[in-house]
Amino acid sequence: MSSVQVAVRGGGVIGLSVALACLRAGYSVSVSDHGSPHAGSRVAGGMLAPLTEAWPGEEAVVAQGVEALAMWPAFAESIGVPLFTAGTLAVGTQPGDLADLRHAGELLTSREIRALEPSLGPAVRGGVFAAGDLAVDNRELLSALWKACVEAGVRSDVDGRVEVIAAGAWSGALHPALKDVIRPVKGEILRLTHRPGALPPPRHTIRALVSGRPVYLVPRTDGLVVGATQYEAGFDTDVSVAGVRDLLRDAETVLPGIAEYALAEAAVGFRAGSPDNVPVVRRLEPGVIAATGHHRNGLLLAPHTARVVVELLQGGSS
Repeated sequence: MSSVQVAVRGGGVIGLSVALACLRAGYSVSVSDHGSPHAGSRVAGGMLAPLTEAWPGEEAVVAQGVEALAMWPAFAESIGVPLFTAGTLAVGTQPGDLADLRHAGELLTSREIRALEPSLGPAVRGGVFAAGDLAVDNRELLSALWKACVEAGVRSDVDGRVEVIAAGAWSGALHPALKDVIRPVKGEILRLTHRPGALPPPRHTIRALVSGRPVYLVPRTDGLVVGATQYEAGFDTDVSVAGVRDLLRDAETVLPGIAEYALAEAAVGFRAGSPDNVPVVRRLEPGVIAATGHHRNGLLLAPHTARVVVELLQGGSS
C-alpha cells in the first residue's frame, strides 16, 4: 500500500491549512474528508476577531487568536484569498450590553458609532471599533486552500506514517483520547443577498449584543452572513424556526435595512467543542497528532494551528 509522510483526516479550514503548511515544509501529504455540508468551515461567518469574539475565561484562546491574526495577511496573500479589512464594530442596545463590551476597547457613543456605520438602527446605543479585525469569505477560503494544496502536490485518501486528526466536530470518533473531549456544538447561520433598492451591505463586520443576546453580521460582496445560534444538541441537522426568528429579529434591530434583503440560505453547522473551549493541538500517541476543538475560532486559528502541527512533526513540544 502506498503511503505519505502525513495523512490529514479532515478537509476543512484547519485540515487544509495543516496540509498546506506540511507540504510547504517538505512533507508528502494526503487529505481525506467525509464532505459533510454541516462542517463548521462551510457554515461559518468568517470573522477574524480575537478580542471582540472573546468570552470571559478564554484568555488562552485570546492570546492564540491575537498571534494568529498577525499571521493572516501573509497567509491570505500566499493562497490568493481577499480579506475584508474595514474592522469590526462591536455594538450594544442596552447599558448592560455596553458594559460587556468594555473588554474590547474604548466605548464610543451612538453618534460616534453611526459616523462609522450610518445604517445602524436607532436601538444601538454605542459600541467599540476594533480597527485591526479582519474577515474572510469562508467558502472562498476553502476553495483557495484546496487549490493551493493541489498545486503543492497533495494526495487523497492515502495512509501516512503520521496521522493528523483535524475532522472538527467528528474528531471524537477517530481516536479514543478524543472520544469524551470533542463534541459537536450546533449553530444555525443565515445568508442574506442584496436586492435592488436595498441599502448596501455594511462596510464593517458587526458584532452586537441585543439585550444580552449575541448576533453577528459579516459583509459579503453580494450581501451578508448572519449568525449564529449555539446549542448543545448533538448532531441535530434541523434548522429550527425559533433559531431563524431570533437571528432575524436581532439582526434587524441592529441593521434595519436587511428587511429588504433576500433570505438565500439557512443552514446548520457543527463547531468542534472542547471542555474548556481551548483547541486540542498535541500528540496523542506516537504517530498521531490532534488538531481539533477550535469551537468558534477555527478560521482565525488556522495558520497558528498549522504552524504548531509542523513544529510537532519536526520534534517540537508545542
